[in-house]
Amino acid sequence: MPKPEPEPLHLRRIDAARNMRRFYALSTQPTLFGEMSLIRNWGRICTSGKTMVQTFDGSAEAIEAFVRLERAKRRRGYAVADKRPS
Repeated sequence: MPKPEPEPLHLRRIDAARNMRRFYALSTQPTLFGEMSLIRNWGRICTSGKTMVQTFDGSAEAIEAFVRLERAKRRRGYAVADKRPS
C-alpha cells in the first residue's frame, strides 16, 4: 500500500534580535507522467520568495525527501506557522 501524501507544510522562523523573518513551505504534487514532484518555497516573510521543484520517479522517494527537509528545518528553529483564516 503506498504511503499517503503529506499535507502541505508551512514553517516560519522569526528572530527579532537578528531581524530574521523567514518562511519555508513544502508540498507534493503528482505530475502528468505518473511521477511525484516536491515543491519547495522559501524566503523572507511578505515576499514571494524562491521556488524549487524536484521530480521523483515514485511517491515514496518524494515523501522521504519531504520528511528529511522538514526535520532539517525544524532542527534549525523553524516552527509550524499558524493556520490562516479562510
